[in-house]
Amino acid sequence: MADFIRARSDEQKEQRMSEIKHAVDELFSTHPYHEITLAAISEHLGWSRAALYKYVSTKEDIFLEVCSDKMAAYQQALLTAYPAGSAYVPSVLTEVWTEQLVSHRDYFRYCDLLSAIIETNCSIERLAAFKTRYYTGHDALVARFSENLGIAPERAAQLLMAVYYHAVGMNSGCYENPLISQALELAGLPAHKPDFRTEMRDFIAMCLAHYAA
Repeated sequence: MADFIRARSDEQKEQRMSEIKHAVDELFSTHPYHEITLAAISEHLGWSRAALYKYVSTKEDIFLEVCSDKMAAYQQALLTAYPAGSAYVPSVLTEVWTEQLVSHRDYFRYCDLLSAIIETNCSIERLAAFKTRYYTGHDALVARFSENLGIAPERAAQLLMAVYYHAVGMNSGCYENPLISQALELAGLPAHKPDFRTEMRDFIAMCLAHYAA
């Protein structure tokens, strides 16, 4: 195990946290959530658990931090792709939005765990910071969609949330789970493999027709 030197400055602490988040993101790309323990994270980092505990209390603290970064990246990417004053026709906006969803599918995988698991076992301070960051980005998107589409902010918020929740659910349904594949084979049932891009494009088009009519 590599020697661990505790961070002293804010910059060093930020670097340590960045290393922790990167380790969790690497593990989550290849392992199911329940297999990613603090011990597994420590081993992946080459740290002791005591060293890890200097920065986080639970693995949910780390998952919340990673989700926060990916959330901010998605929100900013959508704001950039749909700049103020854009007069995209629905078909163009549908394609633009779909592309951002596809490019940030890893964010929605974290969101699948967010309310039921991650937010139930993290520190109140981290959760408060997460909620502040979320609503800052969300409110900016509501204002952008409301202005560009010429609809009330309430309708824009409903549109954004409808697409978000469908993306979370559809992304989960499209995720390749070996255990489910084996279970379906054992049961003699066909495997249904929806295409995330196609499903989201069709759903966005439907939502725009409803909320932005």
